[in-house]
Amino acid sequence: MAAMRSHPNRFPGETSRYRTARNRLLEAERDLRRHVEKVAVMRRKLPLGGPIPEDYVFDEGATDTVRFSELFRDGLNTLVVYSFMFGPDMKQACPMCTSFIDSLNGAATHFEQRANLAVVAKSPIARLREFARGRGWNHLRLLSSARNTYNRDYHGETADGGQMPSLNVFVRKGGKIQHFYNTELVFLAGDRGQNQRHIDMAWPLWNLLDFTPEGRGTDWFPKLSYAK
Repeated sequence: MAAMRSHPNRFPGETSRYRTARNRLLEAERDLRRHVEKVAVMRRKLPLGGPIPEDYVFDEGATDTVRFSELFRDGLNTLVVYSFMFGPDMKQACPMCTSFIDSLNGAATHFEQRANLAVVAKSPIARLREFARGRGWNHLRLLSSARNTYNRDYHGETADGGQMPSLNVFVRKGGKIQHFYNTELVFLAGDRGQNQRHIDMAWPLWNLLDFTPEGRGTDWFPKLSYAK
C-alpha cells in the first residue's frame, strides 16, 4: 500500500524521528476518521425499532407535566434522551453522568438546532432541579420519571431499581414515535483496561485526554467536586 502523502507543515525544533512517527500516527488518525464515518453511516441506516409502549408523562416542574410526544418540536422529528443515574435512594448523583451532562449542557443550544434533547432522572423533579442549579445546567430540558416506567423500559434502570446510564434516540414518523438507537456498548464487557465507553464519542473529557501523553489512565474518574 502506498504511503500517505503528508502535509508540508512543520513545528519548531521537531526532528526527523518525530516527523516519521507523527506521519505514521497521522495515517492511523485518517483511517480512524474514515472508520468513524463508516460506523456513523451504518447507524443512520438502522431500521426503526419498536413503537413506544405508552405516551409517558414526566414531571417537569412543581406542578407541570409533559408527555413524551410533546418533547418533539415542530419540524424536528428526532429526540435524544439521556437517562441520568440519580435515583431517589441515591445519596448523590453519579459523578460520571454528571461530568457527561456538564458537557451536554454546553452543547445543547447547538444540538437543538438539529434535534430535540432531554435528560431524565428517577429522582423527584425538585431534587433534580436543585442539583442542576448547583451545576449551572441552564440549557437542558430536565425531566423526572419518578411516576412512570420510562427508565425501566429503556434500560436506564435495572429490575431491582438500580440506576443505569443509557442514551436513547427516538424518531417521530407518520404520527408514530419509535425507538431508533441505544448505546448498547454499555451491555458489553469493556476491553482489557477499559470500561464500556458507550457514550465516549459524545463526551469531550475523554477525547481531550486522549490527545495527551498521559492519556485517560485506568484509575482516574470524574468527581462531583475537586479540592482547590
